[in-house]
Amino acid sequence: MGIIEKMRLDGKKGFVTGAARGIGKCTATAFAEAGADVAIVDLDIEEAKKTAKELAEKTGRKVIAIQTDCTDKEQVDAMVKQVVEEFGGLDFCHNNAGICINAPAEEMTYEQWLKVMNINLNGIFLTDIAAGKYMLENGGGSIINTASMSAHIVNVPQPQCAYNASKAGVIQLTKSLAIEWAKRGVRVNSISPGYIGTELTLNSPTLIPLIEKWNEMAPMGRMGKPEELEAICVYLAGDASSFTTGSDIVVDGAFTCF
Repeated sequence: MGIIEKMRLDGKKGFVTGAARGIGKCTATAFAEAGADVAIVDLDIEEAKKTAKELAEKTGRKVIAIQTDCTDKEQVDAMVKQVVEEFGGLDFCHNNAGICINAPAEEMTYEQWLKVMNINLNGIFLTDIAAGKYMLENGGGSIINTASMSAHIVNVPQPQCAYNASKAGVIQLTKSLAIEWAKRGVRVNSISPGYIGTELTLNSPTLIPLIEKWNEMAPMGRMGKPEELEAICVYLAGDASSFTTGSDIVVDGAFTCF
């Protein structure tokens, strides 16, 4: 089998959380374009349905929308069960849902801290475990977690201690699960994007003033595009990455190099 064939995902089944828009929508698109059936998992079910319809029409793959709160264990378990029932299996997932609250540490409320941790870290844990249990019992699979360059550096000028800590936790969780499941056929990796110019980011009144500063600091002088994360996720989801597990792959335009 040649490398192009190995990069294909024909016959594979997976889901992406936080997939109604942004990075998740881009990776879900890439998975479907590579031949996989994909579930668009999001709290915003109406937008998820629109995305699923768009991708199904564009790629000809089976694409469904599932409303899920990734911080709710029962909902996460039910989502994985639905994916398996509707697709006939589960080969990969991209656990991508996350939020950021910018607030100085001394002013951040405990409720704000918990909200970030619950979605960014606990939510990843719940989806990893639900998907991992199925994969362990059914021949293996690939799990991809979205971490961040913020797990490697402290972003400036915006204060975001909870986000940074949560994403560092995602990387260590990824490595821990990779070790536990390495001999049982389940690979676990993470990606750490730099600043990515999603539609929400580019149109956010609070972030627009920061974008110029970020671009001044960036070695490439710009933010990344969501579609620039697609290829690495397709690689990690498929058979071409059979010896890649426990890795955190930084895609940040060299931002963390200094």
